Amino acid sequence: MSKQQAVIGLINPKSPTNVGGVLRAAGCYDAKQVFFTGNRYLNAKKFHTDTKNVLERIPLTETDSLEVVKPEGATVVVIELIEGATPLPEFKHPENAFYVFGPEDGSVSKDVLKWCDEVVYIPTIGCMNLAATCNVVLYDRLAKLGGVESSDDTIISSRDTNNKMKWEKASD
Repeated sequence: MSKQQAVIGLINPKSPTNVGGVLRAAGCYDAKQVFFTGNRYLNAKKFHTDTKNVLERIPLTETDSLEVVKPEGATVVVIELIEGATPLPEFKHPENAFYVFGPEDGSVSKDVLKWCDEVVYIPTIGCMNLAATCNVVLYDRLAKLGGVESSDDTIISSRDTNNKMKWEKASD
C-alpha cells in the first residue's frame, strides 16, 4: 500500500463554487480529505457545486484550526503568493502532504506560516482562484509522484457517461 497521501486545508473559503471545485479536484487527484476554517462557506454552502458528489467519498470537515487537524507525519505546504516561496515547477512534493490554501480575498496569516514546512507559489500572470490553484497543485503532485496510469482504460474510467469518443489518427 502506498504511503502517498494528500490532504487539503482551506482557510476561510468564501465561495461555495470554489469549495465545490476543490472537492472535484480532490476526487480527481486522489486527495483523502478536505478541512476548512471560518464560517463564510457554511453561510453559503446551500449553493455548493460538488457536481461529482465527491462528498460521498472524501470528507469535508469544519475545524477551528488547521494546525490541530494536520495529519500525523504530514509536511505542511502552504500555497500562496509570498515572496521567497518556491515556484511549483521546482517543488518536490512530499509523499505525505497537507496542502494549505489561503482565502480567495486575503493571504495566509503569519501565524499559519509559523507552523508550515514549505511555501510554494504557482508562477502565473496574476492570481488564480482557489479551485484553479488546487487543481494545478494536485495535478502537479500526481504528474511528479505518479499514481495514475496513462492509458485508454484511465480515460474510459474517468470520463462522463455521455462521452464515448475515440480518436484515430488519420494515416498519411
